[in-house]
Amino acid sequence: MTTPQWVIHKFGGSSVASAQRYREVAAIVAREPGARKAVVVSAMAKVTDALIGLTELARARDASYEARLAELIERHVEAARDLLPETACAALTAVLRADAVDIADVLRAIWLARTCTLELTELVSGYGELWSAQLLGAFLAVEGVNARWLDARKVLVVRPGETGPVIDWAASRALLAAWQASDPVDDLVITGFVAQTPEGVPTTLKRNGSDFSASIFGLLLDAAAVTIWTDVDGVLSADPRRVPEAVVLDELSYDEAMELAYFGAKVLHPRTMAPCVAQGIPIWIRNTFNPTHPGTRIHRSEGPGASGASAVRGFSTIDGIALINVEGTGMVGVPGVAQRIFGALRTVGVSVVMISQASSEHSVCFAVPEAQSELAQRTVEAAFAAEVHRGQIQRVEVVPGCSVLAAVGERMADTPGVAARLFGALGKAGINVRAIAQGSSQRNISLVIDRADSTRALRAVHAGFYLSDQVISVGVVGAGLVGRALLAQLEAQAPRLRARFKVDLRVRAIASSTRMLLGDPSLSPAAWEGGAPTVPTDLAALAEHIRPSHLPHAVIIDCTASDAVAEHYAAWLERGIHVITPNKRAGAGPLARYRVIRELSEGRRTRFFYEATVGAGLPVITTLRDLLQTGDRVTRIEGVLSGTLSYVFNTFTGEVGFSEVVRQAKALGYTEPDPRDDLAGTDVARKLVILGREMDLSMELAEVSVQSLVPEALRGADVEAFMTGLADFDAPMGAALAEARAAGEVLRYVGVIEADGRASASLRRYPATHAFARVGASDNILAFTTARYHTQPLIVQGPGAGPEVTAGGVFADLLRLASSVG
Repeated sequence: MTTPQWVIHKFGGSSVASAQRYREVAAIVAREPGARKAVVVSAMAKVTDALIGLTELARARDASYEARLAELIERHVEAARDLLPETACAALTAVLRADAVDIADVLRAIWLARTCTLELTELVSGYGELWSAQLLGAFLAVEGVNARWLDARKVLVVRPGETGPVIDWAASRALLAAWQASDPVDDLVITGFVAQTPEGVPTTLKRNGSDFSASIFGLLLDAAAVTIWTDVDGVLSADPRRVPEAVVLDELSYDEAMELAYFGAKVLHPRTMAPCVAQGIPIWIRNTFNPTHPGTRIHRSEGPGASGASAVRGFSTIDGIALINVEGTGMVGVPGVAQRIFGALRTVGVSVVMISQASSEHSVCFAVPEAQSELAQRTVEAAFAAEVHRGQIQRVEVVPGCSVLAAVGERMADTPGVAARLFGALGKAGINVRAIAQGSSQRNISLVIDRADSTRALRAVHAGFYLSDQVISVGVVGAGLVGRALLAQLEAQAPRLRARFKVDLRVRAIASSTRMLLGDPSLSPAAWEGGAPTVPTDLAALAEHIRPSHLPHAVIIDCTASDAVAEHYAAWLERGIHVITPNKRAGAGPLARYRVIRELSEGRRTRFFYEATVGAGLPVITTLRDLLQTGDRVTRIEGVLSGTLSYVFNTFTGEVGFSEVVRQAKALGYTEPDPRDDLAGTDVARKLVILGREMDLSMELAEVSVQSLVPEALRGADVEAFMTGLADFDAPMGAALAEARAAGEVLRYVGVIEADGRASASLRRYPATHAFARVGASDNILAFTTARYHTQPLIVQGPGAGPEVTAGGVFADLLRLASSVG
């Protein structure tokens, strides 16, 4: 009959910080499968630090160490009283009190000598593990588990090494086998962290020693698996403090886990995994506080393409980095330069985090901890003093305030386009990369970036590989009809966009001309309408809120008709904030300002979307760009460009006066609050300028010939006086309608722009058979006459007015932005 393999469970200090935690640990051990279980435990929370603190107090001749030692012992006695029956409690209490006497003797010696050796510190600091193991073992016995506790100092032999303790495997195996043979059992409770030297002196496994213990005993016991119980559900794809959307990875290869751990991820330290890696023992990372979660399995690689997992498994960062650049013509083709640089740095103990060198050999740059940057600079300058003096080394430059961002994944080597997506995500988020390093295994791509961009970069690449939703911070300026309709549409579609497309549109600011509401993570229309506390509108503060350091993408949507708001576009784009608008003021405003906005949009990877400025929800700008970019030549654009005037002249049949039709349009929300803004034809003229500039025409608004339908006598009146007085001018409009009908024609207010830049907006007559005569309600219609479409123009037609339609066009631009950023 085959003997069942051992299963190792390691519980950390935070897991067993109280009697209740001992009960929870025991419950987990009982519930987990496996006929032979070995539980490796470390000290109760902060006990090790407290014990080390006692040695420091004694060395400083601070008599409070005696009281603090007593408090420490009493905490464990109290836990024993809570967990154990009287007899077992008395036995363990006797052990604790005896240990206290021994510790007090050591501390007294430190007091007298006024010094404390490493050996004495390690002796005292290891008692926490002894107490935790004995207490858990005694409690398991109470629960009916025949567990034997093992003081690892009796079987685990280590000696000092350059990178940490080195295990004497032969001696340790022999001692463990002898210990097991003396009293064979199927359940063990083993002290973590502690060991002995070959001379039998108590020592420790140093930092991460308890996890190392679990891995060591996994190999010594030939375990089937090692489970490290922590306070997280497993290994996460990124630091959840920086990327709240980080996901738990179901599995990792040993190499992937070690790469992530090196770059700061909350995973096992690479050294602690080594025994399991050598034996091929899988390691599980699981949550003590959520034991039903399966956690993350770390195991031997199954080969490229063996899993359907993403090519990139996770991202990690190291902050507090400085980049050092060594540059000079004297380095080109000279053997041994790298050896001189890094040999000198090794001599002074500088740790090099990352190295990058161009194939020209003209420069070498490397990343070091920022605290060591000045030492590194002086050391390299000293090593190349002669070359610096002769001008062969031009500079040894330090760039402080950097971070290293690492993308890790074993399948990156077999997946084309990983680097392109990585750099694309950073570029779209406006992140500058200072240095790059990638090993031949292609398991890790490391980048040096500015520390101020670290969180934003992490979130950008995490979303770029679909490990989390693509988050876009949204600010809506203008809470009128269009703004409110847009907010309602965003709220209705947000769940579907997150679920289906992994796009998270967070409305973090809403503003009118007088007040604004700032929030996080997302504001609802109800919050705006429902009287949530607001502050006076400050567009600079709104932009600051919309573009925080931790969110990779931000956009401001201008739903106003204000030229003052359009004045901010250039500054927003320069800050890396995208702009979307149905506001025609920027597109048709001063040409110099327009050119600055376009140059910033095209040169800084920030986007300026304005499809809704011409056709509301119709693809007018998109159609024109498609024609031009595919090589077509546009000779003329003609169209009914105002949904308001389209409605007016479709409804104006002569049964009621022209003024009444305008009044109806205003009541339905088709016109601006002052209908003269529509009747003056300026709106159509602005759209013509926008179209002309898309055709690379250097047009100004004043160059458009405009026929105003506002009687001159009413241009200076207030709105109500205008609406009342307009009836006096019904007769001329009625006569124009009758004349057109007599000729079998209709009236349409049309904008026309020619290829040479001539443009006009005026009331025109068209035959009843013409496409412009057949538009309905508030439709817009445009005819593009081009080199390809010269016999019959290309027609774009559809609703061109109304807040819902315009908001839909703006929303479509927002989704185009989401697509463009990944």
